[in-house]
Amino acid sequence: MEFEYWWLLGLPIFFGLGWLAARIDIRHLVKDSRALPTSYFKGLNFLLNEQPDKAIEAFIEVVKVDPETVELHFALGSLFRRRGEYDRAIRMHQHLLERADLAFEQRAAALFELGQDYLKAGILDRAEEIFQKLSDGPQAGEARRFLLEIFQQEKDWDKAVAMAKRLETETGQSHARQSSHFLCELAATEATHSRPDAARARLEAALEANRKSVRASIQLGDLEKNAGDVTGAIEHWKRIESQNPAFLALVAQRLLEAHREADKLEDGLTLLTGYLERYPSLDLLDAVFQSTLESKGAEAAYKLVRDELRRNPTLLGLDRLLEAQIVGAANPERRRDLELVRNLVHSHTRRLARYRCENCGFKARQFHWLCPACGGWETYPPRRSEEFDLAP
Repeated sequence: MEFEYWWLLGLPIFFGLGWLAARIDIRHLVKDSRALPTSYFKGLNFLLNEQPDKAIEAFIEVVKVDPETVELHFALGSLFRRRGEYDRAIRMHQHLLERADLAFEQRAAALFELGQDYLKAGILDRAEEIFQKLSDGPQAGEARRFLLEIFQQEKDWDKAVAMAKRLETETGQSHARQSSHFLCELAATEATHSRPDAARARLEAALEANRKSVRASIQLGDLEKNAGDVTGAIEHWKRIESQNPAFLALVAQRLLEAHREADKLEDGLTLLTGYLERYPSLDLLDAVFQSTLESKGAEAAYKLVRDELRRNPTLLGLDRLLEAQIVGAANPERRRDLELVRNLVHSHTRRLARYRCENCGFKARQFHWLCPACGGWETYPPRRSEEFDLAP
């Protein structure tokens, strides 16, 4: 293909068209930029320079100058809530709701955000009122989940049970574990007010909701023991082995005391020793060791702990081994040496004797069914920190 000189005549035309297009784009850009407040560009500049606090203040100025910026209202409200500035988040979303020209979907979204603001701020009655309004709209599922959270925080367990059932029916997702805990909470209240029959009915409902509810079995055993039925209490606590044997550690002392009351301490000790062999646990070891030391003496307790240490070496086991040696030591000087070593080991084991939430890592000396930090149900395994550290 040969080059034709007349093609050069088209170059000025192409350059002219390009210049004209650029001028049009620049005019649009200038027009759009003039329509935006100066504070908007200041806010962007602060964000680029990693100055979020100043950026927020600049964007607030934008909202004051141009109240039509709905999305900016939403963004700022969510940002305030994440930063813990709940009052400012509430005001931002309330300002949105005051607008008469807000579309239905935007109004529902603003109301939903305001409900979350109140919930985070701990103003539960207003949050509940808002989510009740939204529970029949397009955001019904999320609203009901927040209502369930509110009922838990308010300890309104009857409403929590009803809402959990409704969510389970509508979503198909199981809330059996939560429901069983709600019913156990109701049973505890009934027992506190000396209504054992009502408490028993609640616990049976908890087991109907969740056959694996260890907590219901524990509380049923407590009810039977308080009623004087030691044998019935033992049967309830023994059922835990088929539900989740790891939780047997929580009822080890209960089982020993119940067998002692029934004049069957040897049977109880044999039962717990079998549990210890099958389901090693620091709490089980401690219970069996103390009972063996009291009933059979230091030598038997020493052999028990020594054999357990060989199977599962732990500092608590070493602590109990030293305790048994101290009790059986005839030489005063040797006893003092053993006490010195044991004191060092014991001070360290006390720091390890804590339960740890699997969800958030919060540690506590006492076992909790509901984590006080993250609010998760049954997130505390019945194991001490040392057992976590030794787990493969």
